[in-house]
Amino acid sequence: MNQLSLQSLFMVNEVEIIYRNPAPYQDRIQIRQSSTAYEVLRTMWDLNRMELVEQFKILLLDQNNHCLAVSDIATGGISSCLADPKVIFATALKARATSLILAHNHPSGNLTPSEPDKVLTRKLKDGGKLLDIAVLDHLIVTPHNYLSFADDGLMPG
Repeated sequence: MNQLSLQSLFMVNEVEIIYRNPAPYQDRIQIRQSSTAYEVLRTMWDLNRMELVEQFKILLLDQNNHCLAVSDIATGGISSCLADPKVIFATALKARATSLILAHNHPSGNLTPSEPDKVLTRKLKDGGKLLDIAVLDHLIVTPHNYLSFADDGLMPG
């Protein structure tokens, strides 16, 4: 083995995972119902963009459904947004989340879930089972209202 090949064996990147949550446990909001999740999301959403482009966010929750954080996953165009499961679960793992609430907006104001919305929800629910991260709900939000997959019986089994 030549010197160049030997050196390349030792040229690898190191990954460091760090997690800090400045909010004391007792100050974290507990999400017990979809209306609370919607209110948290509305306060964190840029309302100037909600009716302009589709965006995908997740609520990261601990084992007692206390909200650890809201994370922006993706921003798309007028009618779609690509939410990458790898980014969603990497974020959840880094934040030590034990459950998630998915959320995206429909700029049109139509709260009816599309077939791709349902397929993504099923895919993420199945992925969460492998990682022991529960996907509790998927909200479609607008500035004035929301639809909850869980409340409407649309969450996959």
